[in-house]
Amino acid sequence: MEVVVREFLLYCGGPITGVSYGESTDWRNYVAAKLPSHIVAISPMRGKRYLANEKAIKDSYEGDGHPLSSRRGITCRDRMDVMRCDMLFVNFLGAKKVSIGTVMEIAWADAFRKPIVVVMEKGNIHEHSILNQVAGFIVSNLDEAIEVAIAVLSPTLD
Repeated sequence: MEVVVREFLLYCGGPITGVSYGESTDWRNYVAAKLPSHIVAISPMRGKRYLANEKAIKDSYEGDGHPLSSRRGITCRDRMDVMRCDMLFVNFLGAKKVSIGTVMEIAWADAFRKPIVVVMEKGNIHEHSILNQVAGFIVSNLDEAIEVAIAVLSPTLD
């Protein structure tokens, strides 16, 4: 009898405002490539190739004809993604300023009782008692966070 494993969704949150397109997508692509087939990474950057030449992505692109990058569009899709995901994966490594959007995603994930893994180094600007409390896992590198996500979302141990 063939065992059917359901697909799990891993939302990859982290700073976007103020960083380049590559900085906001490269690590997400890395995580996605390391996941087993039953875990699918969801990126808030999907469908946003029109930002590929941006060296410092703006908070929103209101009125630029890109509804996915309007304030309402960003909020609507990111909140939906957090609601439907099975786990929130947050990368704060090297953050130079607080990512308010990502902190909102953490709050949504906690409210929806989603497990949260946060990647950040000691002394990261995002270290805060409430954030540290709601994160089920805090690790210092992407590979360790990937291992945690796989262990949490996999139905069996191999």
